[in-house]
Amino acid sequence: MTERHLNYIGGEWQPSRSGATFEDRSPADERDVIGLFPDSDAADVAAAVSSVASAWPVWAAQSPEVRADVLFKAADLMSQRADTIAAELTREEGKTLNEARNEARRIAANFRLYAGEALRLNGETYPSESGQMVLSLRQPVGVVAVITPWNFPLSMAARKLGPALAAGNGVVFKPSEITPLMGQRLVEVLLDAGLPPKLVALVQGKGARVGQAITAQAGVDALTFTGSYAVGKQIAASLSTDTRVQLEMGGKNATVILADASIDKAVATIERGAFGLTGQACTGTSRVLVARSLHDQLVARLEASASAIKVGPGTSDGVQMGPLATRAQYDKVLSYVAIAREEGGRVVGGEALRDSGDEALAHGYFVRPAVVSGLPENSRLWREEIFGPVVAIRPIDSLDEAIALADDTEYGLAVSLVTNDLPSVLRFARETQHGIVKVNSPTTGVSLNAPFGGLKHSSNQAAKEQGGANVMDFYSRIKSIYLGA
Repeated sequence: MTERHLNYIGGEWQPSRSGATFEDRSPADERDVIGLFPDSDAADVAAAVSSVASAWPVWAAQSPEVRADVLFKAADLMSQRADTIAAELTREEGKTLNEARNEARRIAANFRLYAGEALRLNGETYPSESGQMVLSLRQPVGVVAVITPWNFPLSMAARKLGPALAAGNGVVFKPSEITPLMGQRLVEVLLDAGLPPKLVALVQGKGARVGQAITAQAGVDALTFTGSYAVGKQIAASLSTDTRVQLEMGGKNATVILADASIDKAVATIERGAFGLTGQACTGTSRVLVARSLHDQLVARLEASASAIKVGPGTSDGVQMGPLATRAQYDKVLSYVAIAREEGGRVVGGEALRDSGDEALAHGYFVRPAVVSGLPENSRLWREEIFGPVVAIRPIDSLDEAIALADDTEYGLAVSLVTNDLPSVLRFARETQHGIVKVNSPTTGVSLNAPFGGLKHSSNQAAKEQGGANVMDFYSRIKSIYLGA
């Protein structure tokens, strides 16, 4: 019998008010139904916001040690459950078991980081010409709506829920409908760690309907979203000016290979950035700009490397790349491979594997990673976000050209440079229009205690996510207080 899951609203597990549900299926085998989840609507959102609004002032009045203690306990529980949750993550989203374990285990570190931030919500004092004492006080914003994507359903959520709760807020959490079980597991960990029951609400459902209901619902004080630029733009246009909003969106990330680079290092850097996580990372490598003298050698090496990647269910031994997360992603990637061929590019890989004769691949969204070269300058593959294991390669003749082409995109999230030339590194880091600059390492993979965010269409440039000195700025308000005699 298919397992039925519930929303968590008002301190109770409950179905959607309409009783509607949707199916969650495994991308490795579309016959595998993970469960039925509530297909919520505006009535569920209204109840969730009302419940959280009633609960957060009590939580905010608690000492920072109390808030930190809950997050520390959540970290311990996440450590204990990491392997079990990782197996469920692989089944639900498709990434390899090793990738899933890395994500699940990282959540404990995230919660510990934000537990510490609860103890560091410091104000400041200011000199005053009037003789008064002037100081600032940080307070929570109130009800924070959290809308997260499917590609990192645990880590993206933890780095939003963690600081929101540490600052004293309540949370209305809407995980992606592609990975609803991971959203539920994260809420279960927090509740088992002692989080007050009404302080968090879990609202499952389709993104368009629930997301629209959240943006239209009175009482949401802040909204943090990670997803596509198209959806982020709609969210920003829908919200009241009284609601603060944080948007982390797409990327069209490049890796630049200069003439002095090691081919071995270049291939390893690109392979991990482009094909790890089945290419489904906002920081994933989609473009490669390589010195002309190395172009042919790099293309040949990368084609061979990509062809050798073992594709299959993430739980199978030796598998290096799992399926795409949805049928829509699968169809999109195959369509871009077809576009590359229509545009005259050389395409190695990119084949659908459902009809390969391998029964393990027959019912999943498996494709072979694709390496594309020889594209025209106006190629769609060079400009549009694909979000899959497809990488396009182009030769360059100078660092100036590399910077110009890397920045020739509406996005500005992550970029990587492979070289041993320090002056080139320093110039590239200063001049490129990207929020994250990696040197001799893939565009993917970031430190949890470092600020995360992009430029241009990649971010609305609200307070940075993840770590750093300003991580709590989005989740707290600053009040200035003048103390006179």
